[in-house]
Amino acid sequence: MVLSVHGKHALITGGGSGINLAFSRLLLEKGCSVIIGDLKLTAEAETLLSKFPHPPRDGQSASVVFQQTDVTSWPQLSGLFAAGLAAFPTLDIVVPGAGLFDPPWSTFWQAPRTATNPDSPSRDEADAQVGHYAVLDVNLVAPIRMSQLAIGHWTQKKEKGCLVHVGSVAGYLAEAATPLYFASKHGLHGFVQSLENLRDELGIRVSCVAPGPAQTQIWSKDQDRAEEILQDCHWVTVEEIVQAMYELVVADEYGDGTILEVTRGATRVVPKHNAPPPMPGSVSMPGMAGFHKKLFDSLRTKGLMV
Repeated sequence: MVLSVHGKHALITGGGSGINLAFSRLLLEKGCSVIIGDLKLTAEAETLLSKFPHPPRDGQSASVVFQQTDVTSWPQLSGLFAAGLAAFPTLDIVVPGAGLFDPPWSTFWQAPRTATNPDSPSRDEADAQVGHYAVLDVNLVAPIRMSQLAIGHWTQKKEKGCLVHVGSVAGYLAEAATPLYFASKHGLHGFVQSLENLRDELGIRVSCVAPGPAQTQIWSKDQDRAEEILQDCHWVTVEEIVQAMYELVVADEYGDGTILEVTRGATRVVPKHNAPPPMPGSVSMPGMAGFHKKLFDSLRTKGLMV
């Protein structure tokens, strides 16, 4: 069974650029209206808003709305959801897509700034009650909170719905160079798989796309390191990832905690238990070895400043 997105309404965080912007465009072209939540819009996103104004022009079936949103702020996140319900009759599809890699201002290897670590580039709060890392707040906590808002709405209104999360092959791999990013995706995959029964019990479909490295603006947060890590990388195209996300929405067999891996030229559903690694050569980041060596050379000579 193939489901239709025409006449439906979606909320997408991180839709101001990259993969989530491309997915927003695809939905709009297929007649699904979208509210985008992001810190800002790229010029490409501005063009999309001009092409699909809200309310729709005569002859158009879909429109797009933008709400400036910091997904680490719960008032702003819940405000985005409320804005979506104000603009549209309901929200059928929710994509908590905003994400970070490991920017230098939020990484395990640059601990938050303290009296004993005054030169750290970290912007994470050292004196927070529990402690926060932006990578975890954006990649894991915010999607969980958005899922609560969506599932709360659908269960209270007795409606069906579809959640599509944006994970990564990092969700079942590991690398010391960027442990917070890997931890965030491991956690997100576990969260999605834990909600598998919502599809058959409540008609709420929950899934996650898990792409290999894609050449998007997520890497621009730390251009020098990105160029080092990603040299000769096996890129997945944005189009391949977006098509997989669309399949998670429209293909009825998905949505029961599905993790859909996307590597160059191939997709597969990742088993919940004892999953084999991606096919040899399908995920290749040769530059990571040099970054790994540099990290451990620094740890041996200088140690970790905290």
